[in-house]
Amino acid sequence: MRIAAYGPTTQLKVATAEQMRRLDRCATEDYGIPSFILMENAGRAVAQAAISTLGNVINRRVLVVAGQGNNGGDGFVAARHLSNAGALVSIAYFGERDKAKGDALLNIEIAEKMGLNIEHNPYDVKLWESWHVSFDLVIDALLGTGLKGEVRKPLADVVDLVNGFHRRKVPIIAVDIPSGLDADTGAILGSAVKADKTVTFGLPKIGLITYPGAANVGDLIIADISIPARALVENDIQTYLLTADHVASIAKPRPPDAHKGRFGHCAVVAGSVGMTGAAALTAQGALRIGTGLVTMLVPESLNDIMEVKVTEAMSIPVPQGKARAFGTASLNIVKDYIEKWDSTVIGPGFGRDEDTITFTLELLRMITKPAVVDADALFAVSKDVSVVKQCKAPLILTPHPGEMATLLGTTVAEVQSNRLEIARAFAQEYGVTVVLKGAGTVVAGPDGVAYINTTGTSGMATGGTGDVLAGMIGGLLAQQMNPTEAACLAVFLHGRAGELAAEKLSEAAMIAGDVADNIGEAIKDLLMTRLSSGVQEVDSK
Repeated sequence: MRIAAYGPTTQLKVATAEQMRRLDRCATEDYGIPSFILMENAGRAVAQAAISTLGNVINRRVLVVAGQGNNGGDGFVAARHLSNAGALVSIAYFGERDKAKGDALLNIEIAEKMGLNIEHNPYDVKLWESWHVSFDLVIDALLGTGLKGEVRKPLADVVDLVNGFHRRKVPIIAVDIPSGLDADTGAILGSAVKADKTVTFGLPKIGLITYPGAANVGDLIIADISIPARALVENDIQTYLLTADHVASIAKPRPPDAHKGRFGHCAVVAGSVGMTGAAALTAQGALRIGTGLVTMLVPESLNDIMEVKVTEAMSIPVPQGKARAFGTASLNIVKDYIEKWDSTVIGPGFGRDEDTITFTLELLRMITKPAVVDADALFAVSKDVSVVKQCKAPLILTPHPGEMATLLGTTVAEVQSNRLEIARAFAQEYGVTVVLKGAGTVVAGPDGVAYINTTGTSGMATGGTGDVLAGMIGGLLAQQMNPTEAACLAVFLHGRAGELAAEKLSEAAMIAGDVADNIGEAIKDLLMTRLSSGVQEVDSK
């Protein structure tokens, strides 16, 4: 998804449908901006997107599929502007004409007086078959952000008919949100329009950014419709979009006189027999993110293997359990080492032996330094989630949806149905930072503020990429970054490194090591963003 926004995106908020309605009311009631101006600007923005898509619109045929509400009203405004620009516009209006009201009714009446071609409730399939081959562009203004519950017939049939244009490569522009998407969760409510572009207003809606709905959005255009910038900033919205501008603003530049001790010491407590790769990838992630020193603590029988696998990280063998994994025999020596250093990553490649689970829970009760809890350590935590509140250290938990479901005692489907709020609720209840991995990774802090990532690729759906991420987060913690900012920066760069790897190798061929290998290039990209954004660098004097 490409995202285009007016103005700076350093702190771009993401709204629910109700939060956006409150902002609309704020614009009209507190600032005195008439609602018909907001609708006028919204429709004009959609028309501009259509003109940008088609180029010269003179004598090009445009179909506006409009519903009875304000979303349809926006569509009527777009139709008017396109007609004035020379396009041949038809409007398929679905609703009862005498029940339209307010600004939507006003714009219907204007379209009627202009003599625009309006087809009322055209459900005839044969008519649509002729439309599929005769229109150059379609505007979806059927259902807006207020939709709750599944789209039912006959409108479900209309959604399918609109998607007939998509199958014929006719571009579709959605007004505010593709019809059929839940604006708050991204769920597809029965059926949904597959748009090539979506023009949303004021702020992006959560359902446009989160999957599965995000797959139907196409390129996202965030249009200014004259809601005052102050209102968009000064509100109670606590969800943000992770953009390059945002993470560039929190990244710390390296002073020219630095030494390795300046960038912290990260412990990687990872590995068991058969899973040494997890420890190595975690160490690589920590090293590539700029950590001064990385030391792996590994079960003693695996140390020789780790000495070969990783050159730049140090390794220390520790007593192990019977499963050639961490166990209670490892506990005191591991605790003593990690308390000397700045941060720890716990869990990659641990395995699920009972002795390892006991070790993990006891270690979390003892540590005081910031830690990332990942992979099999999360499975151990699921056996006694109260350990999270007992831990004295700042924690970052990095579950994928399956691990999150295990922690909560629910299903993956339930987690995926509302990823944002599930991550936020867990983070607040347990006082931790949560990184809920997946497409559109969510970072949620204990203060209730959450972030949705914009980088990444399906090529990262391969074993070991999560280990790289855990190492990156641990490395930033070692560099004295606070947990939520460390998670945000690591998640963004991790996703960008994955994109760069996919560009070079293809999504199918890339592996976790390729993500680690491209962290440096992702950081270079971010430094360029930092410079172009005018972010102040540290004075080296």
